[in-house]
Amino acid sequence: MTAKAVFYHAGCPVCLTAEKMLAGALDPQRYTVEIVHLGTDKSRLAEARNAGVVSVPALVLDSVPLHINFEASLADL
Repeated sequence: MTAKAVFYHAGCPVCLTAEKMLAGALDPQRYTVEIVHLGTDKSRLAEARNAGVVSVPALVLDSVPLHINFEASLADL
């Protein structure tokens, strides 16, 4: 059984690079990765906040929010 990883981003170049390099580097035998574009799917903002995400891009791995680079605050989305 794989654990869930969620990569939240806003579609900016930094976010897309982080998605490609970081989310794509996770071992698919350990993690099922879901990519969430908060710029186009605003219905998921509350979910991201509840997971502890305060800025994007961010990866929530094993229920731990990992902020990769401060590109945009959730409040700005």
